[in-house]
Amino acid sequence: MRKMKDLKITGVDVHKLDKPVIPEMGGLAILISIIVGLPLTAVLFEDNLIRLRLLGFLLTVAASGAVGIIDDLKRLGAYTKTILTVIAALPLLIINFFYPILVSSPRFPFIGRTRLSILYPIYVPVNVAVCSNTVNMLDIMNGVMPGTAIITFGAMLCCSVLLDSKTGIIISAVMLGVMIAYYRFNRYPARVFSGDVGSLTVGAAIGALAIVGELEVVTVIALIPFIMNSFYMLSSMGKLMEYRLVKSPATMLL
Repeated sequence: MRKMKDLKITGVDVHKLDKPVIPEMGGLAILISIIVGLPLTAVLFEDNLIRLRLLGFLLTVAASGAVGIIDDLKRLGAYTKTILTVIAALPLLIINFFYPILVSSPRFPFIGRTRLSILYPIYVPVNVAVCSNTVNMLDIMNGVMPGTAIITFGAMLCCSVLLDSKTGIIISAVMLGVMIAYYRFNRYPARVFSGDVGSLTVGAAIGALAIVGELEVVTVIALIPFIMNSFYMLSSMGKLMEYRLVKSPATMLL
């Protein structure tokens, strides 16, 4: 945090009366924790399918995190950021091309598995991009993003246990631990802001986990707060817009 202040990577907390200057890009700690923690966990398993799924997840999350780093430092446009988060999902598709790691038949409650063989390669990048950007849109107040992510990963961990998804259990447990540790720094009053590197990393993690953990429907339900927030923001603005460009309307007392 001190390093970010020295580098002038900071933001103003507009929700506090004294408008303090807070270090940004705290989400870099989330990204590093995943990059370090997940491979250490993968060593415990000899199943090649699990290891390749974890690799695909890790590369996708790292790519989305890299987009977030660039955006925090260079300020990308809304459409550019969306396209780059779509591209970030390519590692999953590339690995799946050489060694099938994706199950293109999502589980639906009361119905069972459905066949989406043709549409699934399209669904994968769209899902990662949508999850990344919906989480990014919700990261507007102290503790909101990590707090809701804790609930989301907690729900995904429970469902992974019930569905006996080993990949889902591993990733959910790691992500839950990372988010709980990070929450104490970002909760009110925040000592650090996540930056786009944090929100895009967490969003991509949710999207990629839905795919490699076979938790597609569970993820949609868990993401309802994110989805509703994104819908209200897009409907009010009428188009994709970088949140830094959104201006508060002038107000006055009557």
